Amino acid sequence: MKKTFELSHPKIAYPRLIEATKNEVKKYLKRERNKTLPEDADYWGFNCKFGQTEEQSETIRVGQVNEKISFAESQEWPSFYLEILAYPAQRTPHDVETSADEQNEDE
Repeated sequence: MKKTFELSHPKIAYPRLIEATKNEVKKYLKRERNKTLPEDADYWGFNCKFGQTEEQSETIRVGQVNEKISFAESQEWPSFYLEILAYPAQRTPHDVETSADEQNEDE
C-alpha cells in the first residue's frame, strides 16, 4: 500500500475520516498477514513509511502506524502519505546452548 490519504471532505467530519483511515490500514494489514507464506518464511514483515508527503516520509515500525495517524490528527494535517510493504521473513533462532555455556564460563 502506497497511498496519500486526504483528510478533507465536504460532508464527512475530520475525526470520522481519521477513524476510516485507521480502519483501512487495519484491514490491509490483516489481509496481508492472511496471505500464504512462502515455505522459507515464518511470518510477514512490514516496511513502513509515514509523512506529510512521499518526499518527507520517514521509516517507522508497523506498531507506530496508529500513533502516527493520531499525530497527524492532532496537527490537523490536510493529508498524509503512508507506505506499507509486506515481505516474507524468517525468525532467527535463539541459540540456547551457547547462552547457557556463556553463563557457565562467567561463574
